[in-house]
Amino acid sequence: MSRAKKLTQPATAARTSAGVSFAANLTFENVCHHFGSKEILCGIDLVAEAGGILCLLGPSGSGKTTLLRIAAGIERQSEGRLLLNGREMAGPGVFVPPELRGVGLMFQDYALFPHMTLLKNVAFGLSGLSQAAARRAAGSALERVGLSNRGDQYPHMLSGGEQQRVALARALAPRPSVLLMDEPFSGLDSRLKDVIRTDTLQILRETRATAIVVTHDAEEAMRMGDKIALLRGGRLVQTGTGAELYRNPVDLFTAGFFSELNVIPAEASGGRVITALGPVGETALCDGTKLTVALRLMGLRLGESEAGVLGRIVSRRFLGGVELFTVVVEGIDEPLRSRMRAGVVPDDCRDVVVSIDAQDVIIFEKDVGGR
Repeated sequence: MSRAKKLTQPATAARTSAGVSFAANLTFENVCHHFGSKEILCGIDLVAEAGGILCLLGPSGSGKTTLLRIAAGIERQSEGRLLLNGREMAGPGVFVPPELRGVGLMFQDYALFPHMTLLKNVAFGLSGLSQAAARRAAGSALERVGLSNRGDQYPHMLSGGEQQRVALARALAPRPSVLLMDEPFSGLDSRLKDVIRTDTLQILRETRATAIVVTHDAEEAMRMGDKIALLRGGRLVQTGTGAELYRNPVDLFTAGFFSELNVIPAEASGGRVITALGPVGETALCDGTKLTVALRLMGLRLGESEAGVLGRIVSRRFLGGVELFTVVVEGIDEPLRSRMRAGVVPDDCRDVVVSIDAQDVIIFEKDVGGR
């Protein structure tokens, strides 16, 4: 039994393997959407590949949930097309209603019916089956998520983690070809989130359904997604694997979404990128070209004898296994931050040598992106 089950459901039966769905490609073609004169989405071209997990990532108001609602058929886009395995679900003159799309939707607040038992909640969307068949399918879905012996209970009798499992069981019961999940873990406390998320990921892999997950948490997107689509202001900024977006961000906004950054000015000189901390990389740009250097906190090192420039610690905060430092360096207007293993810098140390780990440096031309 997993740790999550010990924490949230001490009397729960073991979870069985999930039934297999028939996964499908879901394609957004030049999707745009407006509310009156306000542009919500603009020119979204994106494919959720069959059997894979696509994470829609971005800040609040970036259009993630609107895109999910368009996929579900709750919203109808202003322009563009939505295709499921090449068949047009929504477009000019075409609109397939939600119940005929073979798409499952799991809401952020779980949306369980409080007056229904868990078994009836899960069976609610199985209207095409006989009562007996729907009951069997609902029981099987509850068994997949480890709640087979709780079917006669009501939602108010469950913890948040257990309610999340019921919502997942209800979404999976009809064996959807695409499962849409709108920030499914936002209601869970941090103690349970990692475990519930891991169990959910295992169930998604077992069902083999295509999944689209909305999140504003970059780490969550990297943990879950086979592919990540980063949105900003209704536009697609970058798509790729978590490693691709982390290592090769197209702009400063993307870099800042995946890690905390120190942002410092730089200039090209003699084929090198020069900052107040010294050279941090190479460039083919002309001498004098203004650049921006993004430096991850773990890449700013503080020591007493290493090569670098002098700095002074103005604050430090113990965070358990690491410490967060604020340090000032001559020639840089804003204080810099460094995240280092706890105990590496002596408690009484104030004056340090500041150096850079080149693998945590990202160089942009001055006008590329913003935050």
